[in-house]
Amino acid sequence: MKQTEFLNVVLPFQDKLYRLAKRLLVSREEAEDATQEILLKLWSKNESMSEYKNVEAFAMTMTKNFCLDRLKSKQAGNLKLVHSNYSDDNISLQKQLEAEDSVSWMERIMEELPEQQKMILQLRDVEQYEFDEICELLDMKPTAVRVALSRARKTVREELIKKHNYGIG
Repeated sequence: MKQTEFLNVVLPFQDKLYRLAKRLLVSREEAEDATQEILLKLWSKNESMSEYKNVEAFAMTMTKNFCLDRLKSKQAGNLKLVHSNYSDDNISLQKQLEAEDSVSWMERIMEELPEQQKMILQLRDVEQYEFDEICELLDMKPTAVRVALSRARKTVREELIKKHNYGIG
């Protein structure tokens, strides 16, 4: 596979790889490094890439495994928490602060979820993957994926209700 063919195959889902890596590693820098590493590994397999029936699923699985390995490694203790902020001139400062607060709370709640629930919630609700794709990516049965997603959503909902009913504390 030539470079242009490789780029045509990989570029459409490169952002998904980054978002999954960021969800697992939290740090923007670590996620960028992980994404680069996965792209290099994919390029090293470019000769055999046509053998994979779903390159995107293969790449997402590689990303998941790479990130989990990073978290388990000794370097995981050195990972730093970096939150990226966004801005939009069309909304008021109050609305921007509320939106940032909500995003920050969602990130904190998702970080507390078990790894499997965190990945399933990310893949389904953020990346918009279908259930069968998630089952294939995570090598899980559909029922197990649905149960884990339901539990993750319930936890997030309960934590948000707690936060809004009782305030921060």
